Amino acid sequence: MKKKPPPGKKRNGHDPNQAEFGIIWQVAEHPFRLRAGDVFRFNERLCRVIRVNDCSAVVIMNQRVRDFKTRFDKPVRFQPPPKLFRVSPHAEVKILNPRRK
Repeated sequence: MKKKPPPGKKRNGHDPNQAEFGIIWQVAEHPFRLRAGDVFRFNERLCRVIRVNDCSAVVIMNQRVRDFKTRFDKPVRFQPPPKLFRVSPHAEVKILNPRRK
């Protein structure tokens, strides 16, 4: 059973009868610069945006493969897991795969 909103209250707070308020209240289609799925370059590495909310954008970045030799001169390759970090959703980065409407 779906819950109904209380009577007399609008869901988005916009009343079409108030034209003056409509000038101020403009809901942006995409309120953040970064969106999920965007790819950008950071420290010469490609990064992908996983999710975006009002305070941060979660980004995933692959780490470099580590090559080293053990004590017994055996070569070893080690692939560390991807690194997650957060940036501002309004970060001024060049998006490499811009989405067009």
